[in-house]
Amino acid sequence: MKEQGKVNLPERIFHLEENHTDVRTEILAGITTFMTMAYILAVNPAILSATGMDSGAIFTATALAAMCGTLLMAFMANYPFVLAPSMGLNAYFAYTVVIRMGYSWEMALAAVFIEGLIFVMLSLTNVREAIFNAIPISLKHAVSVGIGLFIAFIGLQNARIVVGSSTLVSLYSFKASIEEGTFTREGITVVLALVGILITGVLAAKHIKGNILWGILATWLLGMLCQLTGLYRPDAAAGFHSMFPDFSGGLGIPSLAPTFMKMDFSKALSLDFVVVLFAFLFVDMFDTLGTLIGVASKADMLDKDGKMPRIRGALLSDSLATSFGAVLGTSTTTTFVESSSGVAEGGRTGLTAIVSAILFGLSLFLSPVFLAIPSFATAPALVVVGFLMMASIVKIDFTDYTEAIPAYICIIAMPFMYSISEGISMGVIAYVVLNLATGRFRTKKISALMYVLSVLFVFKYILI
Repeated sequence: MKEQGKVNLPERIFHLEENHTDVRTEILAGITTFMTMAYILAVNPAILSATGMDSGAIFTATALAAMCGTLLMAFMANYPFVLAPSMGLNAYFAYTVVIRMGYSWEMALAAVFIEGLIFVMLSLTNVREAIFNAIPISLKHAVSVGIGLFIAFIGLQNARIVVGSSTLVSLYSFKASIEEGTFTREGITVVLALVGILITGVLAAKHIKGNILWGILATWLLGMLCQLTGLYRPDAAAGFHSMFPDFSGGLGIPSLAPTFMKMDFSKALSLDFVVVLFAFLFVDMFDTLGTLIGVASKADMLDKDGKMPRIRGALLSDSLATSFGAVLGTSTTTTFVESSSGVAEGGRTGLTAIVSAILFGLSLFLSPVFLAIPSFATAPALVVVGFLMMASIVKIDFTDYTEAIPAYICIIAMPFMYSISEGISMGVIAYVVLNLATGRFRTKKISALMYVLSVLFVFKYILI
């Protein structure tokens, strides 16, 4: 009986059968999600260290914040969503609040800590849940599609397939890389990323279980072979590192002491502090809501009314993770859009999140392995997941322009404005204005909160 109890433990905790999944699928999904977002372990310290923070301490804080926040999500909400310090908000933290506005990183951490506490209160009083439920189902489907385009664009950028140019963006030039002699360090990684997209696409088309994870590993392996044969030549000074893990520095865990509990609340009552706090609040709230909407929609986790069961637990875990991350010494911790890669692999419960959390914990001891995963190897996963999330577009009613046009605006705003929260803002404003101007609001049940949100969004663009 004891052995039988062990076998059924995951079922009893995570209700796998009810969610149409199994242990193997959840493990694969957890590994896939971690692989697609392991880059945060390298990128977050690189960004935040520009403020003068200790990069080793940031690495440890990043891994611990991701692990603990994800465990909270698993046990408080039973969702396959993984948390980590947010991309975008970490840049705002470093380059705007500290470097441009001149505040200390200790003060910025205080703002993040207070933001998390405010979100805890909003989550407990149903404010964030009410906002989630107020958004029309057409916009919820649009958010899923917009996020798909957004993360595909991020993947193309990470692989340098798309680069900045006089036309804002353009395709990477192989001819120029050959002429400039950079093909063996940069051009070949672009080729590998393109090959990786095709490999992952073929695996997906053949319905191979774990196709996204296998695509990442196959692309990384091809990179190693290219390095061994001389087709790829590492150049650390230019940001092109070895494909192989570097264990020369050992496996020790960097000390957390330089950033732990270093928050400075001395300017908490100043007007500038309030402005910084509001910016953190706004972006974090609607990035998180957008991610939850998009990924939950893709996984068919929304009920017939477009509501998300157990959303309070998801929002509360996100809020607690933010404050806990600030205590450790990192910027806002939030639900990662890369969670969609695990959902695309079939992840449906908190067991997926547990697996990712364990890997973040292991990364503290095996950082050379996880930091060696090249961005061009995870880029194909983001591109293919973007394709999978595009499927929600067929659920939008394009015969009703008062539904379709706001959805369209929401979709294009996310990749073009490089922000999930801006996509939601634009979509909400467009939805309210079109339905008011056409008189359709009389026949639709538009929540009063939608009108309030649209006004607040308009004021945000005027005042900030």
